[in-house]
Amino acid sequence: MSYNWFVWEVRLTKRANEKKNKLPIKVQGLLLTLLQEIKYDGPYRHNWKNFGKLEDNKYHCHIKKGNPTYVVCWEIIDKIIQITEVYYVGTHEKAPY
Repeated sequence: MSYNWFVWEVRLTKRANEKKNKLPIKVQGLLLTLLQEIKYDGPYRHNWKNFGKLEDNKYHCHIKKGNPTYVVCWEIIDKIIQITEVYYVGTHEKAPY
């Protein structure tokens, strides 16, 4: 982990927060790890499986492979004051892309 004096604010939409609480415990732990990495190291998480740009400032990655595969989607809201918002947490089949 790099040490960055400027951390990113990581928000979850109401829906993403509700879905987070319904995830299996292990997947919740992986999600929290990803959110911490975004907070301290920024939203470009090339170290996560299938990380990629969706459109404009939207990104996603897989936090658990297999069946089902779990996905997280987030958007960079503001690069200057460093705000990121997670708008989807859940299975790959229902991902909004």
